[in-house]
Amino acid sequence: MRRDIFTPDHESFRELARTFIDKAVVPNYAQWEKAGRMPREVFRALGELGLLGTAIPEEYGGAGLRDYRYNMVLQEEAQRALVTLSTVRTQIDVILPYFLEYADEQQRQRWFPGLASGELLTAVAMTEPGTGSDLAGMRSTAVRDGDEYILNGAKTFITGGLLADLVVVVARTFTDPDDRRAGLTLLVVEDGMPGFEKGRVLEKMGCKVQDTVELSFDDVRVPVANRLGEEGKAFGYLGHNLAQERMTVAVGSVAQARAALTATVEYVKERKAFGTPVASFQNTKFELAAMSTEIEAAQTMVDKAVMELVRGELSGADAARTKLFATEVQARVVDRCLQLFGGYGYMMEYPIARLYTDARVARIYAGTSEVMKVIIAKSLGL
Repeated sequence: MRRDIFTPDHESFRELARTFIDKAVVPNYAQWEKAGRMPREVFRALGELGLLGTAIPEEYGGAGLRDYRYNMVLQEEAQRALVTLSTVRTQIDVILPYFLEYADEQQRQRWFPGLASGELLTAVAMTEPGTGSDLAGMRSTAVRDGDEYILNGAKTFITGGLLADLVVVVARTFTDPDDRRAGLTLLVVEDGMPGFEKGRVLEKMGCKVQDTVELSFDDVRVPVANRLGEEGKAFGYLGHNLAQERMTVAVGSVAQARAALTATVEYVKERKAFGTPVASFQNTKFELAAMSTEIEAAQTMVDKAVMELVRGELSGADAARTKLFATEVQARVVDRCLQLFGGYGYMMEYPIARLYTDARVARIYAGTSEVMKVIIAKSLGL
């Protein structure tokens, strides 16, 4: 179906992104997967092209365009090429909004140029062992001591934590017995601060090109100047960006499903069974037709939600609906595509196998499908 959410500027950005991905990412991707990370120089190259700093104000080296569609284009082009851009999506879609919304002028001068250029890499540390989605149950603490906070605690499942120069840590600065959500604060911990340790790299089923680590904080002294926003207001801050965080998962899910379908159509035209191209079988045609229909439905839903996000009108419930539907479509499509590859689909040398393992986490991170259903049910008055 024809899409009408992009302007000529977005399409020019798409061409730039496509050229870079095809020339600099695709030829090296297998090597990066084995290494478990994308080299830092690739982030810098993305920054030099202006692909990382579209939302950062011009005075700090960005383009000053607070338009999520640029992020969407970058993600779509990576998925089209059957690759991912490591932790870029996390940095510009999930973490950068916290800096844009809550950094003061001094912090902007310190960090924004490096964020735009790709010199500074980031991570956000929310999840703790045993807490999962229950942010209000967080046990990491930050005690005020003059012009510093003394931070203690542990975090897990931290995407991009290994290479991160700046880690936005959510910690409890005080306890309110009447409100479990009160008392959480955002602190920016810098790599190399005494007591801050990057632990083991976790081995995942999929998403091999982005590192996921454990972090620990043992009496880390974090300057008050590194606090984002007001003390005790982090729960509200986290909720402010959840719609975009969930949309970035939905965007990636639909783009990946489309890439899987395209790869499968090409494969079944070439692959023969019983002397006949697999594409000629009625079951193959019906399966691909059904998948194409689901993808177009999901794309229409995602595009509408993205435009509401750009206008600042996307509700939490609609973001949840979009993520739920897009990720479930992705799961069904990639699974059925792999089936059409037959035994070869189970071999990691074929991209469909990687798409299959990468897809599984989409129904978990940024809120599980079950959490999405809870949010949707609440919007129905249930």
